[in-house]
Amino acid sequence: MAEAQNIPAGSTTAGAIAVAAESTVATRMSAPPSFDVADFPVPHGREEEWRFTPLARLKGLHDGTAVANGTMKAQIDAPEGVTVESVERGDARIGKAGTPVDRIAAQAFSSFAKATVVTVPKEAVLTEPVRVSLHGEGGTTFGHTVFDVQAFAEAVIVIDHTGDGVRAANVDFLVGDGAKLTVVSVQDWDDTAVHCSQHNALVGRDATFKSIIVTFGGDVVRLHPRVNYAGPGGEAELLGLYFTDAGQHQEHRLLVDHKAPHCKSHVVYKGALQGEGAHAVWIGDVLIEKTAEGTDTYEMNRNLVLTDGARVDSVPNLEIETGEIVGAGHASATGRFDDEQLFYLQSRGIPADEARRLVVRGFFAELVQQIGVDDIEERLLAKIENELQGSV
Repeated sequence: MAEAQNIPAGSTTAGAIAVAAESTVATRMSAPPSFDVADFPVPHGREEEWRFTPLARLKGLHDGTAVANGTMKAQIDAPEGVTVESVERGDARIGKAGTPVDRIAAQAFSSFAKATVVTVPKEAVLTEPVRVSLHGEGGTTFGHTVFDVQAFAEAVIVIDHTGDGVRAANVDFLVGDGAKLTVVSVQDWDDTAVHCSQHNALVGRDATFKSIIVTFGGDVVRLHPRVNYAGPGGEAELLGLYFTDAGQHQEHRLLVDHKAPHCKSHVVYKGALQGEGAHAVWIGDVLIEKTAEGTDTYEMNRNLVLTDGARVDSVPNLEIETGEIVGAGHASATGRFDDEQLFYLQSRGIPADEARRLVVRGFFAELVQQIGVDDIEERLLAKIENELQGSV
């Protein structure tokens, strides 16, 4: 794979990196964040944040013509001590982690009937994951979920999306001071589903947040993982895995906003594509504000193109407003199979098709192994193997 951009940063080179960013985080959005859908113009596809998205396939989520007429079967399995509430829009926890940044997220915020709040109490250490299963049964649905992991608690949350339908939602993660939260979000929709969601994480002082996004299914999937820091010493790790098939559009748009000092972030997303019209988009934005001295951040996106006819758009962006940082950098790489790896395996008697499968499995193994939930890891490995049957 050829590296498209890889710029390590330290306190002495911050100015150079700020200039190297394709465009600033602050100026790329056509409207400022807002909870009111009227504050966002209807996109036409020429806007920076919409130029890669097939608007005609969003089933009206972007222009206000979509109405809530569907069914989403939801089930939450939570360990003892975890509370699950259905709350009104005025609950103080709703929207605390972040504000909608585009018209779809604002539409979702304006359209949900009641929000679900899942609370992990202070100092609780969960030995089993909180599992949220969302199964679409057709039509259009909107939702808002808040996961409140209080101070010094430790939890793993698995959100599993399956079935069919059109879905727009906001998902908030409140990570209290000293807490540790791992979130696994799996998008395993039917091939005709449309899913747009904004994930907002507010990471407290000395807290740790890990997000693992896994996307396989859906006709169009457009996700916005976003991280903000509520105090110094916070750490965020954003990992992603996607396998884009013929005709699918899978788009992941990330923002890590460093406002507090002495925080860390690490982003690694990997994707494989196959088939005519397969389109993956990865936008990685990191903003280091003036108040964020001592920041240490790095982001990387790698894509493996398995067949002709697939397209990848990968745009890492880094904006630095202070010279007092530990390090900052970003990288993007897209390519086909590594010929040396294939030659090495074939020279040891491994058939070409099996050698290609091994290379792809190895490409994803690093991320799959970090999920930490055995049944999810096994399911994803099986899914990857099933996808490979049609390409190599």
